[in-house]
Amino acid sequence: MNFYSIAGQMALGSRLRRLADTLTSDAEKLYKLYGAQIEPRWFPVFYMLTQKPDAAITELAEDIGQSHPAISQVVQGMIKKGLIKTNKCKKDARVNRVSLTAKGRDIAERLDPQCDDVDSAIGELLLASGSNLWADLDAIEHELEQTSFYDRVAKLRKRRASSQVELVAFSDEHKEEFKSLNARWIEKHWTLEPSDLKALDTPQSSILDKGGYIVIAKLNHEIIGTCALIKMNDDTYELAKMAVSDSAKGRGIGYLLGEHIIQKGKALGAKTIYLESNTALKPAINLYRKLGFKKVSGMPSPYDRCNIQMEIELKP
Repeated sequence: MNFYSIAGQMALGSRLRRLADTLTSDAEKLYKLYGAQIEPRWFPVFYMLTQKPDAAITELAEDIGQSHPAISQVVQGMIKKGLIKTNKCKKDARVNRVSLTAKGRDIAERLDPQCDDVDSAIGELLLASGSNLWADLDAIEHELEQTSFYDRVAKLRKRRASSQVELVAFSDEHKEEFKSLNARWIEKHWTLEPSDLKALDTPQSSILDKGGYIVIAKLNHEIIGTCALIKMNDDTYELAKMAVSDSAKGRGIGYLLGEHIIQKGKALGAKTIYLESNTALKPAINLYRKLGFKKVSGMPSPYDRCNIQMEIELKP
C-alpha cells in the first residue's frame, strides 16, 4: 500500500521532499564524480558567486529566495572550507561582501562541465516524462506569491465551518446566551453601559417590538454568535450587538453574521445600515470594511467607548 497513492495531491509537500531527497543524494555523488568538493545545499550560493564578483548576504538571499539566516549558515560553512572569503563593502563598512577564493574559482572551473551535463540530463528527463515541470513550477510559485498556501487552506476551513453553521431568528430561549455572549465580549475590553444593559436585558421590547431583528448562530446545537439589527427609522437600521464566542473565532462567523444582517436589512426595506465601534478593535473594523461599511460622521453616541461610526448604503 503506497502512501502517495492513498493520500493523493494532499501529500504534495511530502512528495516534493522525497523527490528533492532523491536528487540531492545523486547530486552528492555527482560532485565527487566531477571533483567538485561542495555540498548540494551550497550550490545556489556558489553558483551566484560565479555570476558576480561579490555579493552581500542580503543580496544572495534575495537572489536565491531563501532567508538571511539560511544563507548566512551556508556562507559560514563555505568559509570554513576555504571556498569563499569576506570583505568589507567599500561604500558601507558595516556590510560584509563575500566572493570566491582561488580554491573556490578552481572548483568553479571543474563545475562548468557538470552544470552542462546536469542541464542536459534534466532536459532529457523532462522530455522522456512528457513534463513541462519548469514552467509549471513558475506558475505555481507565482500563484503562491499572490495567495499563500496557508491562506488558501485557511479560507477553505472558514468556508467549511461556515457551511456547518445554522443561523436562526432569536427567540426567548436564546435570551441568556444573547446577553452572556455580548457581556463577555464587551467586558473583555470595556465595561457594560446603561444602553448595553437595556438591549441585553430586554431584547424583545428594546429591539424586536420596535421592528428590529436578532440572529443567532449555532454550531452543533451550541450558540456561538449573535448580531442584532435595530430599527432607527424607516430607512435606517443599526448593526449592533455582534459577538462571537472565543471557541469559534477564526471561522468567519462574524462575516457570516454581517452578511446575513445586511440581507435582512434589505428585506426590511432599509436603505442604510449604520454601526458604532472603536478603532482599537482592528479585526472588527477590517470586517466591517470587508462587508462594505465606510466611515461617517454620525449622531452623538450613547456609548462612551464609541470613537468610529460607519454605514453602508443598500442598493434596491
